[in-house]
Amino acid sequence: MAVERIVDPQQHDEPDEQVQEEQRIENVLRPKVFDDYVGQERVKKVLKVGIEAAKKRGEPLDHILLYGPPGLGKTTLANIIANEMGAQIRVTSGPAIDRAADLASILTNLGDGDVLFIDEIHRLNRSVEEVLYSAMEDYAIDIMLGKGPSARSLRLDVPKFTLIGATTRTGALAAPLRDRFGMLHRLEYYKPEEIASIVQRSAKLLDSEVHPEAASTLSNRSRLTPRIANRLLKRVRDYADVNGDGIIDTKITTEALRELEIDEHGLDTADRMLLSAIIDNHGGGPVGLNTLAAVLGDEVSTVEDFYEPYLMQIGFLERTPRGRKATPKAYKHMGKESPEVSKSSSQEKLL
Repeated sequence: MAVERIVDPQQHDEPDEQVQEEQRIENVLRPKVFDDYVGQERVKKVLKVGIEAAKKRGEPLDHILLYGPPGLGKTTLANIIANEMGAQIRVTSGPAIDRAADLASILTNLGDGDVLFIDEIHRLNRSVEEVLYSAMEDYAIDIMLGKGPSARSLRLDVPKFTLIGATTRTGALAAPLRDRFGMLHRLEYYKPEEIASIVQRSAKLLDSEVHPEAASTLSNRSRLTPRIANRLLKRVRDYADVNGDGIIDTKITTEALRELEIDEHGLDTADRMLLSAIIDNHGGGPVGLNTLAAVLGDEVSTVEDFYEPYLMQIGFLERTPRGRKATPKAYKHMGKESPEVSKSSSQEKLL
């Protein structure tokens, strides 16, 4: 059985009241303009130039592909682009568009200059993708009417729109679709000071007082991801309201994170289970991905996309041709002695 993770960077869509409330608050915290959007300076600089040029020419912006780990602000950035262009935005996702007819309905209901944002665009059906090709290039779609020998093709013009696609897996995106995007931008993990600024901004919007040291503590444990930082802030705010005077200081923050079992590196129980499985059960590795997925009770793709990137980012995990290995840093964090250290000590004793 999978462990429920507060540091899971995915955006969950289950129709649960608590999840819906979380999404409502997250929408309140989303920046609406570039000036409020912290981080991703390189991407912002390029987008600002593109938007300004498109507005001067009176043309729609080039199609944009945003990719990178979940929780870094792809959806937020899409909404900001639409706001800066003065355009309406239609939000959907790859799995939600089952048939070509669904996409045709969405496209024909757009207005000139509107933005269509497709999250998880790598999960589009192949038949839907093929309709999207001509829409992106020629602003027209071909619809088949009827079946068999009497079937005929009808070409429909669609408004000149901007497609913004978001994906966590660029490798799963079909090459013909990827090549039709005029701008491709990778969102990187944030710096600790940028996350601290986001925490302070979010606290202000939530009418909460957070001390700078507490914001820094939350930053260090948020896995360099704004979505997780905001989620942790809300949990710490709850703890401060119940166990304190509502002010989020370092003491309250540390106590709340201890209750949530999130350590100083932002690792939770599931992360430590993964590292423990590699170190204790498999001698530090290498160990296969299927084995790790079975230990955690999660899908292989979940382990690969949502567990491993951060652990590799902080130097706790290595990918090798034979499997995953724990690094000396991971051993130290887990309070274990690494084989390399033990070997070195043994050699010194022999000498």
